[in-house]
Amino acid sequence: MTYTLLHHTGCSTSRNGLALLQENGVEPEVRKYMNASERLTVVELKEIAAQMDASSPREFLRDKDAKKFDLPEDASDEQVYAAMAENPKLIQRPIGIKDGKAALGRPIEKLLEIS
Repeated sequence: MTYTLLHHTGCSTSRNGLALLQENGVEPEVRKYMNASERLTVVELKEIAAQMDASSPREFLRDKDAKKFDLPEDASDEQVYAAMAENPKLIQRPIGIKDGKAALGRPIEKLLEIS
């Protein structure tokens, strides 16, 4: 099955995660989710959370950007998913997806756990 990497080219951690995968023989399908044409939907974000065994979307929310986008600290999960879909900068990266599993690449070596 294909390994998909949710990637942001402007993020050094994301670039390093892609390089690590490639150095280990994994050539992922790269989804540049910051591009308007490749943004994630609320449904996709919920699927990723389930694949990560995340109890909340806050487990892959960029807290520092949540403040910039005025996302209230007490926002419901549904509000967080909607905010992430509308403002992809709120999504922590990189995220690897393969065989029904997802891993947040923090640290980037976690991306190899599902390869």
